Amino acid sequence: MHAYKSHLPTGLYETTKLLSIPMDIVLLYPEILVAIFLCFLSLCYWRWNKAVFITNWPIVGMLPGLLLHASHVHEFVTRVLKHYGGTVEFKGPWFTGMNFMITSDPMNIHHICSKNFSNYPKGPKFREIFEPLGDGIFNSDNDSWRNQRKLLQSLIRQSKFQLFFEEAIKGKVERSLIPVLDHVSSLGIEVNLQDVFQRLTFDTACLIVVGFDPNCLSIEFPEVEFLKGFDEVEECLLYRHLVPQRCWKLQRWLHIGTEKKLLSACKIFDQHLYERISSKREELTQKKEEVEFNLLTAMVREQQEGEMSGITKSNKFLRDTAANLISAGRDTVSAGLTWLFWLVATHPSVEARILEEIKEHLVDNDNKWRVLDINVLSKLVYLHGAICESLRLFPSVPFEHRCAAKNDVLPSGHCINPNTRMLYSLYSMGRMESIWGRDCLEFKPERWISERGQIVHVPSFKFTAFNAGARTCLGKDISFIQMKIIASAIIWNYRLQVVEGHLVSPSISIILHMKHGLKVRINKRYV
Repeated sequence: MHAYKSHLPTGLYETTKLLSIPMDIVLLYPEILVAIFLCFLSLCYWRWNKAVFITNWPIVGMLPGLLLHASHVHEFVTRVLKHYGGTVEFKGPWFTGMNFMITSDPMNIHHICSKNFSNYPKGPKFREIFEPLGDGIFNSDNDSWRNQRKLLQSLIRQSKFQLFFEEAIKGKVERSLIPVLDHVSSLGIEVNLQDVFQRLTFDTACLIVVGFDPNCLSIEFPEVEFLKGFDEVEECLLYRHLVPQRCWKLQRWLHIGTEKKLLSACKIFDQHLYERISSKREELTQKKEEVEFNLLTAMVREQQEGEMSGITKSNKFLRDTAANLISAGRDTVSAGLTWLFWLVATHPSVEARILEEIKEHLVDNDNKWRVLDINVLSKLVYLHGAICESLRLFPSVPFEHRCAAKNDVLPSGHCINPNTRMLYSLYSMGRMESIWGRDCLEFKPERWISERGQIVHVPSFKFTAFNAGARTCLGKDISFIQMKIIASAIIWNYRLQVVEGHLVSPSISIILHMKHGLKVRINKRYV
């Protein structure tokens, strides 16, 4: 790659880096080089003429403006949406298929997700980008999506699952999280709390979905091949969002670049999942009732008993479902916890209120208590409000995708043509005065608590952290339980201090991680 650098202007070379396009692909694909060169010229002009807010340039569309603000794209999109009244059409470079409509208007989102839901499926382009997730619930539409949702809903509602889920979360907190935090505290060293949460939630997701604990979270912070493969898949999926479809498809065809890396990562991930599926089938064949409950066990058993109507009874279906559930269970919860703890650590009054609430509802008032009893969680109203407020400002999934099937007109008056890609920005919605008031940028858990001390209900099309309408997240309730168990255990047992000078900003990724992690120092609250 560096051999080609001397043939290009410095600014142009940097532009290709912003686009994340490998230089060998640029030189093999002349129209990409032309587009990048025009982007470079446009960027130069943009820097000179700062009065321009966002311009639809010939050939390159609005891409130069997006590239210029790539390092803080979420804030940039928020400013653009405010400027254009909450909805704007983004024009990408000609012939790249990168055009889309983006909105933060609650009425538009209500229309897309509920009132005219059938007209806004995920669509074929979404399924292509998220190909590694297969035909799972996130990628599927129509009858396939409905049948999968019905199946998963029935499994999650079973009392067996509820008991298993609660024991699994509490067990991981007691046997993995607390020993790691005790160890870090005793040494007085810094730790990346985001890494801790990602390891913890990956362990719990694997345990709950496939009955296997990879033990990523331990004092040694081991490098686990399964987890590494999962992380690499996520990185490659982001790349597919950032470049024209032609570019990554060419890489896939040539078996080079990020697509080669993606294929390798998927093989690692799939190998582990198919091994678990095979062993689970064998266990059920031999032992029947003695097999420990988890979602994979429950699905295999329903396959064998012929109760999965409308769903393909294959190993691939089990693999796709497991991949989707592990992805959801790991990424969204870990990101949510990371932002929550940064906000709590930087708002001492909020931390004090949460501590006071926990102490009030402890049955035995024992300061040496480690993990809160599950029955107490519903009483932690202020903690619930803090979680909601954190997810409002930093939703784990910053954007959601849809694709129009037919012509339509949004409540905002925008005309939608068939195959128009629709994006709604959850991140921007949390920063709109028109939705949340003038104090929308403030972290105020009280926003979610009524005068009677109860949780305030907010419609899903306004608070979209768990999606909205028919596709509202099935795991919403169990995500709150998991976050409350983990948050209450940490806040009660430890004092967290963000390392001085540590830069906190959102990453440019499918999931709203922190770009530089969350480095903290930890001290025991009770010795």
